[in-house]
Amino acid sequence: MCFVCDRIKETRVGNNPFFVKELETGYVVIGDYQHFKGYTLFLYKTHVVELFDLDAEVRAKHLYEMTLVSEAVKKAFGAQKMNYECLGNGDGGAHIHWHLFPRMTGDIENYGNNGRGPVWWYPRDKMYADDNRPSAEELEELKSKLLCELDKLLM
Repeated sequence: MCFVCDRIKETRVGNNPFFVKELETGYVVIGDYQHFKGYTLFLYKTHVVELFDLDAEVRAKHLYEMTLVSEAVKKAFGAQKMNYECLGNGDGGAHIHWHLFPRMTGDIENYGNNGRGPVWWYPRDKMYADDNRPSAEELEELKSKLLCELDKLLM
């Protein structure tokens, strides 16, 4: 079972409320939890485990699109810095997908060096707390802001 493949199936049939935009190599979706406001995922369209398993041309296109998504996230949510994560060995499944975290000074409170450090320094129970799930209105606002910036970059 692959959680990412399941999410892609939901997206393809119109049942993923977090879906923002389809690109050539992947789907842009807002993260289910928003401690890092604007947290976004970029899901590779088919079940492939490693970046090196992709044809060189497809890999280059995918990485290019991922950087465009990241730039759009930065612009849409005013990030000071972007963090990129492509692990594939956690809950999401072994499927190429990117976690794009817009970062601001102090966004991990007292868990890092003066509120600075990697996202995994922030306690998982706080990051995935129910109060970090966006309301329907908040989700629509997040999606709208990101889509606007993506569309500008893709013109």
